[in-house]
Amino acid sequence: MSVLTRIFAVLAVTLSPVSAQDLTPAATVALDARNSGKPTTAQKWMISTANPIAAQIGADILRQGGTAADAMVAVQATLGLLEPQSSGLGGGAFLVWYDGATGKVTTLDGRETAPLAATPTLFQDENGEPLKFFDAVVGGRSVGTPGTPMLMAQAHKKWGNQPWPDLLAPAKSLAADGFTVSPRMAESVSADLERLSRFPATAAYFLPKGTAIKSGDTLKNQPYAETLSALQSGGPTAFYTGKIAQNIVATVHTAAGNPGVLSLVDLAIYKVKTRAPVCVNYRGFDVCGMGPPSSGALTVGQILKLIEPFDIAALGPENPETWRIIGDASRLAFADRGRYMADSDFVPVPTKGLIDPKYLATRSALLRTDKALEKPTAGDPSFDHSFNWADDESIELPSTSHFSIVDSYGNALSMTTTVENRFGSRLMSGGFILNNEMTDFSFRTNTDGKPIANALAPGKRPRSSMSPTIVLKDDKPVLVIGSPGGSRIIGFTAQTIIAHLDWGMDIQAAIDMPRMVNRWGKYELEATGTTEKFQAPLESMGYKVEIKPINSGLHGIAIGDTLTGGADPRREGIAIGE
Repeated sequence: MSVLTRIFAVLAVTLSPVSAQDLTPAATVALDARNSGKPTTAQKWMISTANPIAAQIGADILRQGGTAADAMVAVQATLGLLEPQSSGLGGGAFLVWYDGATGKVTTLDGRETAPLAATPTLFQDENGEPLKFFDAVVGGRSVGTPGTPMLMAQAHKKWGNQPWPDLLAPAKSLAADGFTVSPRMAESVSADLERLSRFPATAAYFLPKGTAIKSGDTLKNQPYAETLSALQSGGPTAFYTGKIAQNIVATVHTAAGNPGVLSLVDLAIYKVKTRAPVCVNYRGFDVCGMGPPSSGALTVGQILKLIEPFDIAALGPENPETWRIIGDASRLAFADRGRYMADSDFVPVPTKGLIDPKYLATRSALLRTDKALEKPTAGDPSFDHSFNWADDESIELPSTSHFSIVDSYGNALSMTTTVENRFGSRLMSGGFILNNEMTDFSFRTNTDGKPIANALAPGKRPRSSMSPTIVLKDDKPVLVIGSPGGSRIIGFTAQTIIAHLDWGMDIQAAIDMPRMVNRWGKYELEATGTTEKFQAPLESMGYKVEIKPINSGLHGIAIGDTLTGGADPRREGIAIGE
C-alpha cells in the first residue's frame, strides 16, 4: 500500500482543487491526511464529500449544531455549482438515513421519473432499432423529471433543525460572487467541448467567448443564485411550478435537433418516495441500502452473501483466488440484476427472493471451483408474482457524486446524487444542468418477445446502480459509504466494505486500494502499477483482463470509539470532523 499511497499523493497534489487561502485550517489538515493515506479522526461529527469547499460548508453547518440533513442541503446546493458535471438541482438522488434517536433506517427515493408523454420506443429509430447512446443523451429527449430539490426539502423537513434559507445561502453567495474553477471541473469541460458547445446557454457558461474555462478561473453563475433565491423564499414549490419549471420545460422542448417531452404537469406531480431499506446480514453486520428502483443494495448484498461462505479474511487481498471468488460473485449478482431489477412500482421485483439465504447458498455453491465461471446466467429466485423477463440492455456511464455525513446527534446520512452522464443532457436552465437519466432505461422493450423489466414507461423511474450504504452492528451504524461510477458503483462499494470488514483496513486505506471490478466477464484492474501482478493469474483462471484508469469517488465514515473519515484521492474531496 505504500507504493499506492505515494502514487495517490502525487495525484492529489496534481489535482489540488483550490488555493491554500480557500481552505480553513481544518480543511488543510484533512487534505494533508488524505494525501498521506491517513483517515481524518474526530469525536463529535464528520463529513466526507467530493469537493473541499462543499465539505467546509457542510462542516460549518454541523459545527453550528445542524443535523446531517441540514448539512446535506448545503452540500448538495454547493456541489451543483462546483461540480455540475456530476450532480445538481436538475438531477436525482438516493438517500439512506440512520436516525440516532429511534435507531431506524429510512431511505428516500429522489430518482427522476419518465415524463407522462414518454413512449416505450422513445429511444428507438424509425426501424425500431436502439439509438446510438449519445444521439439519445444530448438534448431534451433524455431529460427526466428532476428529484433532487424535492429530496433536499423533504429530508430537511423530516430531520433538519436549521432554517432552510440559511442552508442555501453559502452556495448562493458563491454563485453570485464567484468561485474558483477546480481542475476536475475544467478537465470535464475540456473533454466534452463539442457536446457542450451545441446549446447557447451551456456554451456561454462553460465556453465564454468560445474558450473553455480553465482551472483557477473565477466563474460566476447569477442564474443559479437566482434559482437558489427562489428556493429560499418558496421552497420546492418554487422549483416545480412557476418560472423555474416553465424555463426547464421550454429548454427541453426547444433543444435543437433532439427535443424532449417533459411537461409542467410532470414537474407539478413529482413526489419523493419513502421506501423500506434493503438489508442483508454479512458476518454479523447489517448492510443496508437503497432498494428498487436502485439495484445497489440488492446487488451489493448478493455479492457479500455469495462470498460469505468463503474465508475471504484468511485469503487476503493479495491472493488471486480472492478476486476469482469476488469477481464471479459479482457476475452472478449482475446476471440477476440484468434480469429482475427495475422500478418495483411498475414491475414485480423478487426483492425477498433475491436475498433469500437458501437461494444465495445455491448460487454461492457455483463458486466452489478454481476457474472462472463460463457464462453466469440469472438464477430462479422465488417471486411474489411470476413473470418471464428478458435481460436488460441499458447503458450506464460514470459520473455522479457521493457524500457521507455523521452529526453530533448520532444521525448518519449516505447520499449518492447524479445527473447521470457527465454534464447530463448538456442542457442548462436556471444555472444548473438538466439530467439525461432517461437513458438509464433499456432502449429495447423486449428480446424475442420477452419484456425487459427496465423498459421505459410513463412515470417510471429508471433502474440505477447508486449504492448509498449504511452498515450496522447491533443496530448501531459502523460504516457510511458510497461512490459514483456508473454500474461500477456496485463493485466499488462492495470492495470497500470487504476491505474494511474482512481485511481490517481503516476507511482511508479501504478507499485508496486499487479498484478491481468484474461485472459481465472482463476483469477491469485499475492502472496503478500495483495491479499488473494479478493479470496472469486471473487470465490463467479464464478471465479476460483489462488494465485501465478507473475513477471511483468513494467517500466514507467509519464509526467506533472515534469517527474516522476517508475521501477518494481520485477526486478532489476531503473528510472534515471535530
